[in-house]
Amino acid sequence: MIIYNVTINIHESVHDEWMKWMQEKHIKDVLATGKFSSARMVKVLVEEEMGGVTYSIQYTTDSKETLERYYEEDAPRLRAEGLRLFADKMLAFRTELELISEH
Repeated sequence: MIIYNVTINIHESVHDEWMKWMQEKHIKDVLATGKFSSARMVKVLVEEEMGGVTYSIQYTTDSKETLERYYEEDAPRLRAEGLRLFADKMLAFRTELELISEH
């Protein structure tokens, strides 16, 4: 299993609007691509020097190949919407993780 982790720092001035958009639209849109089996959103409990609130959204998929298809077929459109809505109030970085074991 592959975890596509998107870590986002969101400025307080747009936090509530962003949270609503994430939970009611964006995560659902990503899952609707059919390339992920689940998603979870967690709050990062470390205060950033730059301010804002940081979250990690973790999408699970079956393979690196499926994730590559997401990058090619869906990611540009889905990322563009977030940039259009929140522009310089949002900072995101992405990490690919491979699940080794669960206990």
